[in-house]
Amino acid sequence: MLLYKLWRSFIKEILLLKRDIGGIVIIFVMPLLLIVTITLIQDSTFKNLEGSKIPIIFIDNDQSEISKSIKQEFESSKAFELISRDDEKSARDAVFSGDYQMAIVIPKDLTKDLNLNIESKVQAIVSSFGLETDSASAEKKTAVKAKDIHLYFDPATNIGFKNNVMNSVNKMIFEIENKKIYKAFQDQLGTTENLEESKNLIGFKEITPKKNKTELIPNSVQHNVPAWALFAIFFIVVPLSINLVKEKSLGTSVRARISPTPYSVHILGKTFTYLIICVIQFLLMVAVGIYLFPYMDLPQFDVTGKMLPLIVVTVFAGLAAIGFGILLGTVANTQEQSAPFGATSVVVLAAIGGIWVPVFLMPEFMQNVARLSPMNWGLNAYYDIILRNSGIGGIASELISLFLFYIAMVAVSLLYERKQNAV
Repeated sequence: MLLYKLWRSFIKEILLLKRDIGGIVIIFVMPLLLIVTITLIQDSTFKNLEGSKIPIIFIDNDQSEISKSIKQEFESSKAFELISRDDEKSARDAVFSGDYQMAIVIPKDLTKDLNLNIESKVQAIVSSFGLETDSASAEKKTAVKAKDIHLYFDPATNIGFKNNVMNSVNKMIFEIENKKIYKAFQDQLGTTENLEESKNLIGFKEITPKKNKTELIPNSVQHNVPAWALFAIFFIVVPLSINLVKEKSLGTSVRARISPTPYSVHILGKTFTYLIICVIQFLLMVAVGIYLFPYMDLPQFDVTGKMLPLIVVTVFAGLAAIGFGILLGTVANTQEQSAPFGATSVVVLAAIGGIWVPVFLMPEFMQNVARLSPMNWGLNAYYDIILRNSGIGGIASELISLFLFYIAMVAVSLLYERKQNAV
């Protein structure tokens, strides 16, 4: 009998939705338009976060050992793409006009002058110990003027990027000089030990979790598909609250209270109805990520082996959204109150929850504020599944938080309803 009443409540909600074409458009069409538009806009930004190669101008006036070593280091890097040029002035103008972020100019005779400078200093050191040196080479001791590698940066370039590049170039030059100094001493002393290949006593070793084999920073699709699915799920607050207000104005809620069916059954009927809508919304978003985005030159949304936990998160996120919508519809007295407040509150929760701008790009204060948004709980659960390959156990805390949010919202709604209708 109770199941039959629940079924009739479900049918009633479906009929209400069929009469609200505008609500259906908001629920299904608007999120699809948003996910496509925002993903296209943000794709280049996310590619920079992923470490896509930055084109830089490289001018080699040395054409020798050092310039080739520097060029090889930059080419082997995953961060830069070298573009060879010959004219330093045109390269400088291109950088200063913002066409490129930087340019590197290797001076002429850099390798030759460095070799002479090192040889001269090594011979002076060896001679100070009373050891014989090549007299012909000793006569070549001449002061060599220091050479500068010119680095041009776009004035709008971040200071952190400049420091990283300059540190990288300094490290390359330092290593090259060290190798040449070792080689010069080896030649002067006639030793057979290969000093150049001596290993550093101190190094760096990156330790990463064994289970975490994927990048923790999402690409544009990995962020926007779950993010805007959550936005769509929570936007059902608007039609749900409006339907509750309509029931008040039409007297449906009064008939529900005086009927033998508990009022909680009507709440469960709404919950099941809108949960189905939430799952459909999510599946539509996933379909866009899998089938449409690759044709738009965007990464494909990969859900291999992850679909079940993703749907579980969707169900719990849907519960949180439904609970909020029930509370809003219970407290509001008119559609003019529920609709604007519902839409505004969802936008605010989305903004602070990391839907529009990912939380990892926010300042620390806003990252702490983001934890207050149920959308952020759902987004973190999606991230754990998509990026960290977590199972249901790994996202249990987020699921519990979303469910408790639903329970709290519904409990407050029932208490408010009972208080308002108390005799």
